[in-house]
Amino acid sequence: MTNRRNPLVVVAVLILAVLAGVGYLLTDKGSSHPKAAASPAASATAGPAAAGSTAPKPSAPKPTPPAGGAGTAPAPAGTWVPSDSSLADVCRTKLPGQAQDTLGLIAKGGPYPYSRDGIVFENRESRLPKKADGYYHEYTVVTPGSNDRGARRVVTGDSGEQYWSADHYATFLEIDSRC
Repeated sequence: MTNRRNPLVVVAVLILAVLAGVGYLLTDKGSSHPKAAASPAASATAGPAAAGSTAPKPSAPKPTPPAGGAGTAPAPAGTWVPSDSSLADVCRTKLPGQAQDTLGLIAKGGPYPYSRDGIVFENRESRLPKKADGYYHEYTVVTPGSNDRGARRVVTGDSGEQYWSADHYATFLEIDSRC
């Protein structure tokens, strides 16, 4: 009689283990997404993780799909559309206060604290989407305690897109102004 119960116990334990695993994954607590593990958007000071992933970042709402795709309606006016889905994004409100100050100055057209603010950003390393020369412009984000311009920058594109770099252009996050 014991020999008959052992296989049933094993099957029951396996079924419970599978159900527990599925439940764990469905609650999204078992996410092993690389951006969730080391999300740059959460700290807003680090660069993007694996850039090839298109899953939404935990700190940002889902990006609106690009307008003009087959069978899709154009995005409503004023809706944020990422310029490149391969770039991670960050909510504007998750950026350091100094970055938000710089974005405010950009919106007003200045005045800027540094003479080099507003110069053309050449995108030599092609970390941003490829555009014509003169398309991007860079702005300094004040770094407390730094004796110079520091490493933090906001780069803007002529179509209104904005990017955050905490590490002097080594990495970029696209700024989502909706949040």
